[in-house]
Amino acid sequence: MRIRIVDAFAERAFAGNPAGVVLLDAFPDDEWMQNIAMEVNHAETAFAHPLPEGGDADWALRWFTPVAEVAMCGHATLATAHVLSTTGVCAGPVRFATRSGVLIASAGADGAITLDFPTAPLTRVDAPAGVADALGAEPVAVFDTGPNVGDLLLELADEKTVLGLSPDHRSLGACSARGIIATARAADPEKGYDYVSRCFFPNVGIDEDPVTGSAHTALAPHWSGRLGRDDLTGLQASRRTGLVRTSLRGDRTLLTGRAVTVVDGELLTP
Repeated sequence: MRIRIVDAFAERAFAGNPAGVVLLDAFPDDEWMQNIAMEVNHAETAFAHPLPEGGDADWALRWFTPVAEVAMCGHATLATAHVLSTTGVCAGPVRFATRSGVLIASAGADGAITLDFPTAPLTRVDAPAGVADALGAEPVAVFDTGPNVGDLLLELADEKTVLGLSPDHRSLGACSARGIIATARAADPEKGYDYVSRCFFPNVGIDEDPVTGSAHTALAPHWSGRLGRDDLTGLQASRRTGLVRTSLRGDRTLLTGRAVTVVDGELLTP
């Protein structure tokens, strides 16, 4: 059984967000997949198997962090689509059946992959008690991102504030179901991005995620509304960093990025 590690939303190896990818004939039991994700110990490991022809989707897809299954993951979906495309398993768009509905990935001639995901519904809410202290910054506005994403989106005063965050992860975990998306407008759009973000998910074992595709289904409508443009580029300013091109299309959001396979090995456990 092959297992691959793919750096997603990356132009080169050792950037973006690494994901495990395991292609199967069928899903084994949940405990086995959770153990593999724990062993891989990246933000997510994706497990996928082909579906019969003629249905609404081509592949079934699930994602696990080292400690839990998640309802939506952008970077591991991009990583899976990259593996299917570069190994010749699939040509053209791939439809994935997931807990978040059917998600479509399309590989372009230049190697970039575009994901078609549901746009997160944003609802303005009050800041939870203690979130400013836990994050280390006072939010300008706070939004619930709906059931698929499950985070709180916090707009902060400026890019410098986002880059300087050093949160108390344990305290931050009490403030939302999954985690916190901290974001601000780019200080200088001439640098090639329109907004900046950082994502903290202590409740699923990830203190800071390197690049989070699902978060951009909330960041896209937020910043498209602020900036008056449907097509934007976001910089996720983790240590590894990554760029995500976002295109708002009503109730769907297109996320575009590249990926690089860095490990291609054999999984020996039965």
